[in-house]
Amino acid sequence: MGTEKYVIVYAAGKQLDLLRSEAFRIAKAAKAGWWTDRAEVGTKFCFEDAKAKDTFAHACNNFGITCREG
Repeated sequence: MGTEKYVIVYAAGKQLDLLRSEAFRIAKAAKAGWWTDRAEVGTKFCFEDAKAKDTFAHACNNFGITCREG
C-alpha cells in the first residue's frame, strides 16, 4: 500500500468511540478507507488518504485529545 498515513491517539472509552465516529465521517467524505490498529501505547488510526489523516489529526486537537502523527 506504500507509506502508511496514521495518527496515534491516547484515548479510551467514550473518547475513543468519538474518534472512531469522526474517523468514519472524515474517511467517508474523502471516499477513502480507514482502520485502527493497536500501537505500543495508544490506538493507531490509519487512513488511505493523507488529507483525511491531516483532517483527523486536526479534529483530535480540537477535541483536546493527545495524538502523534506518523
